[in-house]
Amino acid sequence: MFEVRIHGRGGQGVVTAAELLSVAAFVEGRHAQAFPSFGSERTGAPVVAFCRIDDKEIRTHEPVMRPDALIVQDPTLLHQVSVFEGLSPTGYLLINSARSFDELGLGEFVAGYQPERMLVVPASQFAMTQLHRPLPNAALLGGFAAISGLVSLDSVCTAIRERFRGPVADGNAAAARDAFDFVTAEMKELFDVASD
Repeated sequence: MFEVRIHGRGGQGVVTAAELLSVAAFVEGRHAQAFPSFGSERTGAPVVAFCRIDDKEIRTHEPVMRPDALIVQDPTLLHQVSVFEGLSPTGYLLINSARSFDELGLGEFVAGYQPERMLVVPASQFAMTQLHRPLPNAALLGGFAAISGLVSLDSVCTAIRERFRGPVADGNAAAARDAFDFVTAEMKELFDVASD
């Protein structure tokens, strides 16, 4: 079973991101579940959502305590809540930011993980370009598809188009593609540097 925890703030589409990821897995014929965990339910409050994906039926409904992947939609949470708690040593990490891990104060932290599984993605910028709103969730799912290979970009876009219609669907799918391309290029550069 692959477990994903998504951190963000109310109004950023954290719960929708988990739902879209689960639908993308369903599209590929797998079992999945998505559910949120709310604190104070208001715009701007920290929100956590969970997604599990497996090839067999998922019977547990507990919060994800030891995630295989973390997606952080709002970098202001990095030093406010325990977003990294339980992250597997072989886990994946995507943070919505145009700043580097060092600039975010996480250089030492990520040094203990596999560099090809740790990336920052300017997802809000991709969303602004494509949707004219800084909603990073769909873009981050495109980046997640690229870094993990757990679901395909096509499945993510299918999930987006099942949830949204018209220009909103088009913009979210385009932002997901932009992030997918960005992460693919970043990973290629990491592998090129490692092979030199």
